[in-house]
Amino acid sequence: MFKKHIQRKLERYAHRYLKKRKLKLVVVVGAVGKTTTKSAIATVLSTKFRTGASHGNLNDQLSVPFGILGVKYPPFSLLRKISTWRKVFKVIRQRIHAKIDVDVVVSELATDRPGEIIHYRKYLKPDIAVVTAVAPEHMENFPGGIDDVAREELAVASYSNLTIVNHDDVDMRFAQFAETTNITTYGLTGGEYRFEILDGAPLKGYNVKFIGPEFPGGVASTVHLVGEHILKSALAAAVVATKLGMSQEEIAAALPQIRPVPGRMNPLRGVRGITIIDDTYNSNPDAAIAALRTLYLIDAPQRVAILGSMNELGQNSAAYHQQVGAQCDPNWLDWVITIGQEAEQHLAPAAKANGCQVATFSNPISAGTFANKVLESGGLVLVKGSQNGVFAEEAVKILLHNSSVEDDHLVRQDPEWMDQKNAWISSQQKTELEIRNQNQNI
Repeated sequence: MFKKHIQRKLERYAHRYLKKRKLKLVVVVGAVGKTTTKSAIATVLSTKFRTGASHGNLNDQLSVPFGILGVKYPPFSLLRKISTWRKVFKVIRQRIHAKIDVDVVVSELATDRPGEIIHYRKYLKPDIAVVTAVAPEHMENFPGGIDDVAREELAVASYSNLTIVNHDDVDMRFAQFAETTNITTYGLTGGEYRFEILDGAPLKGYNVKFIGPEFPGGVASTVHLVGEHILKSALAAAVVATKLGMSQEEIAAALPQIRPVPGRMNPLRGVRGITIIDDTYNSNPDAAIAALRTLYLIDAPQRVAILGSMNELGQNSAAYHQQVGAQCDPNWLDWVITIGQEAEQHLAPAAKANGCQVATFSNPISAGTFANKVLESGGLVLVKGSQNGVFAEEAVKILLHNSSVEDDHLVRQDPEWMDQKNAWISSQQKTELEIRNQNQNI
């Protein structure tokens, strides 16, 4: 009851803030790619407009108002204290009455179960909504399968002035769930707005031509992102910029300023000249397969994939892990290293069946330590995994050339997350040691 009371009050403040200031509101929903797309949109819009966007993942029912208001989210350990919320509401009231410093707000909206996306209509009326993807997510809460996921994500269309849908990653048969006639599409393979890739490579960036009804001749520009699947976030940003009135010249100048987001196909320098592609924020089958395909396109003397278990995939989890394992190709991979039980039980056997060299571990420290032993000078490693029970970013730490980049470039590095991770990793290492000792005594 306490949480619901706090949430309703936050929502009223957010509604009041948006109404009072007459701000443009852009929201991003989708099973994958929300944060990367939000960041790309905010980067492009900020070259013309005063733009506000939440840092990190303020995308659930309680935290979305903080991102919209531009107010810092309190530490998790203080969320149950009344004194915390007194201070928060005081800051919010000051924010509402402060001098206007934002023209556009970009926010991401997440969902764990049916009904959460439609809930936001109680206090939000987006000028533009972007739907990045329909893919397996929190499947234990969506008994109707992928159709239920599509219905949930596309619910945003019913209360947004314009809905922009990723043609490549949202099956057009789901259009029936978008309760609007004001809709457009974008994609690399189809859609009203497209990127034509002129040339480029994952670690070098891509020269592209942005094509749409407003610019039939195309807008030539460059995007510095890793992987064609991540290019779609920049394309979405170009579409939003077009709809908000940015010119051809402004869009062309803004796109090169987009950079990878921590934990989302972010290239980092590793020990012995290795290159790390850090994709550790989260994982699902579509994103993992796209990341692997990007890895295969990069020239390197050695390629290694560290793949963690994918959480919240419901009753089809085994099949989804097998699907990713089947995409592990020994012609392109020297090692497949897994983290977590489901990856060990289902992904690893599929990769072995393909002929891959596989090592399995229960925790990221052991996986990262092993990777550090087998990675050769100049090698390339993709690190991909979900959060709880995987925490693959801790494997990245072991491979980094410079540990000083950890806090700025890796996900989940604040003290509260570290306390949670350290406790879990210690328990996993203890279990590993006990099993090892038992095996030696047999």
